[in-house]
Amino acid sequence: MKSFSRHLFVILAFGLLFSACKSQKNTPTSGRPSGPVITSPNPNNGGNLPVKNLPMAPVALQPLTFQMPEMPREFRGVWIATVANIDWPISSTDPYEKQKRDFLELLDYYKNLNFNAVIVQIRTAGDAFYPSNLAPWSKYLTGVQGQAPKTDENPLTWMIKESHARGLEFHAWLNPYRATMNLSTEGLSPDHAYNLHRNWMLKYGTQYYFNPGLPEVKAHLLSVIKEIVDNYDIDAIHFDDYFYPYKIAKQDFPDKSTYDKYKKPGQSQDDWRRDNVNQLILALNQTIKQSKPWVQFGISPFGVWRNQSMDPKGSPTRAGQTNYDDLYADVLLWMKNGWVDYMLPQLYWSMDHKLASHRVLNDWWAKNHYNTNVYIGNGPYKIREDSDVAWNNPREINSQISYTRTLPTIQGNAFFSAKSMKLKNQDVAQLLKSELYNEPTLPPAFQPKSPSIIDTPVVFSVEANSTLTSIRMANPLDPAIRYALIQGANELNQLANAEIHPVWVGGLRARTLEVKSLNTKYLAIRWIDHYGRIVQTQVYQIP
Repeated sequence: MKSFSRHLFVILAFGLLFSACKSQKNTPTSGRPSGPVITSPNPNNGGNLPVKNLPMAPVALQPLTFQMPEMPREFRGVWIATVANIDWPISSTDPYEKQKRDFLELLDYYKNLNFNAVIVQIRTAGDAFYPSNLAPWSKYLTGVQGQAPKTDENPLTWMIKESHARGLEFHAWLNPYRATMNLSTEGLSPDHAYNLHRNWMLKYGTQYYFNPGLPEVKAHLLSVIKEIVDNYDIDAIHFDDYFYPYKIAKQDFPDKSTYDKYKKPGQSQDDWRRDNVNQLILALNQTIKQSKPWVQFGISPFGVWRNQSMDPKGSPTRAGQTNYDDLYADVLLWMKNGWVDYMLPQLYWSMDHKLASHRVLNDWWAKNHYNTNVYIGNGPYKIREDSDVAWNNPREINSQISYTRTLPTIQGNAFFSAKSMKLKNQDVAQLLKSELYNEPTLPPAFQPKSPSIIDTPVVFSVEANSTLTSIRMANPLDPAIRYALIQGANELNQLANAEIHPVWVGGLRARTLEVKSLNTKYLAIRWIDHYGRIVQTQVYQIP
């Protein structure tokens, strides 16, 4: 397995903390790949780079004026579910060090498949995978809710660091309204909201939920998100499809007294419920962007907004429940108003499913994106596990990705869940890598909604010997610079397609980088900011 550590290590030295002249960069994003990312042969891919015999004494590299093309973009994410220990930790009672090894194994596996993002569940049901003033430790991490892990390390800080070190975006996934997984409350921590604020809870089916109609619940959830955004170097806040719960036959969600208290004149209960969720989404967007404008807000809703039988703008599907009518999630409104940075609908059906075709729903979302990034959620967990015989074909996932790539307004995919292509269906994962994800690429960039001023990196010198390449900056890097992407090739026309070596520099104001020499004739350094934009590119030649 190729791993980041085989190719690079980073030694960060720090200089004086002063600023260079400010310049604003608005580097445009480019399209995602329509097929394999690399469009020309790349004999230098991987670890067997031809060696140019550099001396042990450092030599100065010569800067060139060669223009590198914009990199292709495509979101390639995987959900890492922690609830009920679906993906990680494998066991809540495993020693913390084993849990760490298992997490790194997941990261390395998907990095080797050329994924570029992980969506990690850090709140399952009123709990936390990080030290919090607002929620107890999750039992899925430590075995007992409220019990801290046996380490002085912050697990979330560590997970983010290890993800970034591999060039993977870290999307922090939370379930907002789910309070418990069942009706057994004896194991809940005294610090769980069920015990602190019983009046916030509504019992429905076999679970308790935060009452979405209460202003106090909205304020609490805003505080939960603000605590995460303020304290962690995440790339996104991510919600899935659990807003109001999926409806249970012959049971009404018990919020009538709250509706009677807070409804507006003439407002139906359905519209009131939708407005509760709308106001939360709007306020969350504002909370995130006020703290860190570069942190994305993404939603992964159920795959059907409305059936066409209910609304001519809906999809030609016959879904049993829908976002708008049953979960009270008006996801189109959120995109229209710019309240989310990306939408990732869960289209866990086969290509030609009779009730909800993956193909048809791809087309519908491609037409109803409202200038919001749209990625498609795919369900490899169904491979060889579903009554729909289409899922017996291990190429079903590749067929879906290939179709998505024909739609210019859809920019990538994510897969539920991590174990579905690791513990089983590894043949599906290898088909995906060999045919479609055969080369790494960057996730989509996005533009800030207000001017973003970033110090453009200025390289003072680049020197290399047979072991190390030293990159010295004229000034400390702006904290907004997240990555240096290093590429090497022996021909200029191969440089843009060469293997990408990411070096995480986010927030460290590095003055010097030392990376393992690639021993190639040409070297490219691309600097990526926290919006994902390439703000500067330099190309060098080894004399």
